[in-house]
Order: sequence, then structure tokens, then C-alpha cells
Amino acid sequence: MKVSDYIASFLYAQGVRHVFEVVGGMITHLVDSIHCQGEIRLISTHHEQAAAFAAEAMARITGVPGVAMATSGPGATNLLTGICSCYFDSSPTIFITGQVNRSEQKGDYPIRQLGFQETDIVSMARPITKASWCVQSPEEIPALLTEAFTIALSGRPGPVLIDIPMDVQRAQIAVEPIQRLIFPAESAYDSKEMEELLAALNTAQRPLILAGGGIRSARATDLFRQFVEKVSIPVINSLMGVDILPYTHPLRVGTIGSYGNRWANMAIGQSDFLLVLGSRLDVRQTGSELEAFKGNRTIYHVDCEAGEINNRVKGCHPILADLYSFLNAANRLLVASTFPHRPGWVSEICQLRRNWPDTAELQDIPGINPNEFIHQLSASSRLASSFSVDVGQHQMWAAQSLELEPEQRFLTSGGMGAMGFALPAAIGAALACPEQPAVMIAGDGSFQMNIQELQTVVHHQLPIKLVVLNNQCYGMVRQFQQSYFAERYQSTFWGYSAPNFAQVATAYGISSCTVKDSSEVGQALEKMWQDPKEPFLLQVMIDTYTNTYPKIAFGLPITEMEPFAKPIEMEST
Repeated sequence: MKVSDYIASFLYAQGVRHVFEVVGGMITHLVDSIHCQGEIRLISTHHEQAAAFAAEAMARITGVPGVAMATSGPGATNLLTGICSCYFDSSPTIFITGQVNRSEQKGDYPIRQLGFQETDIVSMARPITKASWCVQSPEEIPALLTEAFTIALSGRPGPVLIDIPMDVQRAQIAVEPIQRLIFPAESAYDSKEMEELLAALNTAQRPLILAGGGIRSARATDLFRQFVEKVSIPVINSLMGVDILPYTHPLRVGTIGSYGNRWANMAIGQSDFLLVLGSRLDVRQTGSELEAFKGNRTIYHVDCEAGEINNRVKGCHPILADLYSFLNAANRLLVASTFPHRPGWVSEICQLRRNWPDTAELQDIPGINPNEFIHQLSASSRLASSFSVDVGQHQMWAAQSLELEPEQRFLTSGGMGAMGFALPAAIGAALACPEQPAVMIAGDGSFQMNIQELQTVVHHQLPIKLVVLNNQCYGMVRQFQQSYFAERYQSTFWGYSAPNFAQVATAYGISSCTVKDSSEVGQALEKMWQDPKEPFLLQVMIDTYTNTYPKIAFGLPITEMEPFAKPIEMEST
């Protein structure tokens, strides 16, 4: 069998139904084989970065590794930002790059390049992948593909890259029948350690559970929801854990961190016990004052990687376990257990929420209040499978105020924080859930990073509702400049500009409208959802000087947040 034909058949056998790519000379064999095989849909994006982000969203939703391909040289290097996003956010993905013929590779010659577009993508990708290989012989392909899928899905999921020379792709190999890979269930969890944790959790007076993105990565969301019902403990979430519990769940508190809900950060300050599940406790979650975050509270930290525990917040009780096995074991032990409901603690948190509503953080701003708009958008978007959210102020407003249904997903770039993520991710989400529309939320700056993918939306007539919050600046950095650079807005507002995105959408053949006042929002949302199956762009004009509040005052505890507290040190944005 021709190697490229084998690859197409192998991908299909593993459940891959879409491959995202930008065609180039060094992957023409692969593109042709997938086309002729006829079972996998090729989605030709207009930039390789977009292909990577779309594959990442596909993987997060389906659990099947997303696949993106690119040609050698600039095609391969354009994948790197998306590969890095998958690595930091634990998204199982397979990246296949074409390489020049083996006879054209420079090898040990003391030169920069021999073949046209020859580039050592494997060395570049190695620090941001779980594995990265350049195929040396056609006979390696079956074993490498099997290993690639196994590595991408095992332990903490992540990306794998395979670089395949063109002469290898067209070679003939003898193959065995291709089977769907079966991965054994994760190992059983030590019940003694679990019993100690549950006993400590039972006696805590003001406990909280911090739900991180690791729960989704472990495909353990249902187990987590069962666990929460049994222990009746309020749940705070990280940015990557926004969709772990539905908005209306009585034990859902809200998002914590640098731009988290004020009441959720205050709840941490008043807690005596914190169970951390699949969260890295990075600076965006804890703030810079680690001693204040730890306080006198007991912290149990569960993670599948030992290095993630006690690396910043010290004194945590470490539990090294994959969350699927951990929660499975916990739920079995809890069958015969009774946990206190703590109505007083829950009521206290609810009162904090009433005292500090998200919609009141931005008082007396002109025009549309973004938090109020996000609530309105949520109410009108119950049909959506997901909200793909870009990076910037709008990302934080979405995390603070989205009202997610039980099965709706929140997709964003967390660890990498890559602008340009949302539009390609929405494409991946729409293809992963073909019976439902998808919603994209982006700022004007981030939307321009991959705006060319509007043509991908049009070409495939994807039912994506494109919401652009346009404040005519790079808002998060502008706010940073306001705090630390005496309101010198160079390159965020001064020297920056954005087009009228409604007119841009019209040029692509997408219906659109623009709102500038809160009185217009309701009618515009009705128009956007008039035909759920059609793409639509809604441009929402936000005042340029609108800030994202609350925000942890850097150098102070997590409970001290702007605008009422002022930072005493300079932080990153």
C-alpha cells in the first residue's frame, strides 16, 4: 500500500473525520490520498495557524485527536502557535508536516538548507509537543502512527508532530489490517489516600472545590458532576473550567483569578479548605501573593503531573492521579457516605454574589455594558453547542458573565493566550457538532488575527454566530498602559485601527449588523438568530476606555481587587 494511502486509512480507523490543512507541495500525496479515500473531510483553511486551532477545538469537543497538516517550511512553522496552544491546554492533537525528499535534506553538511523550504520543524516543535519525529523510512509509519495516537491521548493529553519526507509518502509498504486503537482504563486509585481526603473534606466548615481544565482533559466532567452532587460543596472554576458546571447549578460559584468574579475571589479568602482538581494554580488564578492564597486553609491538590503540585503554592497535600480514576474511586466510596450540606456557607457565598454583581462592576460607562451584553447573548444562544472565545478583555467579560447550559462548551486559549484563536476554534466546533450552531466571541484586535477564515465559514456554510466586541483598541494592554504608563496608549490605541466588521462580513457574503446602544441589543440578537443555520456577524461597539473589572490589584491578596484597591507592583497583562 502507498504510505499516504495507509495514513488516510489509519486516521479514519481511529475516528478522525476531519483534517484541517493548507495545501502545499510537500503534502500533496497526503491530500490526494485522503480525498480519494473519501471518508475524511478535508477542511482547507487559509492559514496553517487556523488549521491548528480548528483541530484543537475538534479534539476538545470529541475526545478524538484533532489532525492538522501543513507543507514544509513556512507551512510547518505557521503551525507552531497552535501546537503550543494544544501543549499548554492539554489538547490531544496530531500534526503532520510534509518534508523534502530524504535525498534533498542537508544532513550533516555545514549549510543552512539544501532542499527548497527544507526546515527542521521537528527540533522547533520538540519543546512544545509530547513527541516529535521525522520519519526516516517508510516501514516506520505504522508503528509511529500508533505511538503518536497513544502518546497524544495518554497521561496528560497533548500534541504530537510527525514530519514525513515526500519520497516516504509515495513509497509502498506491506501492512497489516488497521484496527481502532483500544486504550486500557486508567489504573485504580489508592483508596486509603482517598479516605483521608474525604474525611478531611467532611469536617471542613467552609470548603471549596476549584475545578480546572484538567477535568475536561481527562474526559471526567460527568464523574465530577456526580462527585459534586454527593459532597454538596461549592465549586469555583478557573478560566479553563468555565463550562465544568452549568450556570444555574446551585453549587456553582463563579470564575476566580486575575479578572475573576469578585464574589468568587472573596469566597476563597473566607474558605478553610480547598480541593484543587486539574488546575495549575498559576499566577492568573492565585495572584502574586502566594502566602495569602494559601493562608491557614488546607489545600489538597490533585493532578496527573507531579511537577504541577507545590511548585508555586507550597504546603498542599499532593495527590498524583489522573482525574478520571480519582473521581471514579471517590464516587464509589461516597455511595455509602453522607456529607453535610452547609447551607450557611452556601448562603454566605450567595450573599457575596448579590453584594458584588458582575453587571455592576462597570458603573457609569457610556454605551453598552459588556457584562450585561454577555448575559443577553447567553439568553438568546441556548441552541449553541459552544462559545469559542478569543483572548483579551472580551475573554474576561465572557468568563465572568456567560450563562452556559449543561452541555454547552467554553473554548478559549488559556496557557498560550493566543489571539486569533476564536474564529478557527468556532469552525472546529461547528464541524464537531454539525447539528448545532456555534458562537464566536472576539475583540476587534484578536478577530483581525485570523479574519481570513471568514471565507472558510462561507465556503462550508457553517452556522457560526460571530460576535465582535469592537472597542477600537487592544483593550487589555491599553488598560495596562493606563495603570502603569501614564495613559500613553502607543500601539494599543495610538497607531492602531480596525475596520467596520459589518462591512467586512458583507464583502464575504455574511449577513451582519452593528449595535452602538444597549437599546438596540435585543433586536440585533433576534436578527442574528432568525436563521440558526446561517452564519451571521454582530458587531458590538464598546467604548474604548471601558476597563475589565474586577482585577486583582497586583502585589495584594486575591480578595483585593481593582478599582477599589490599587496595585503596588507591576504585573504582566
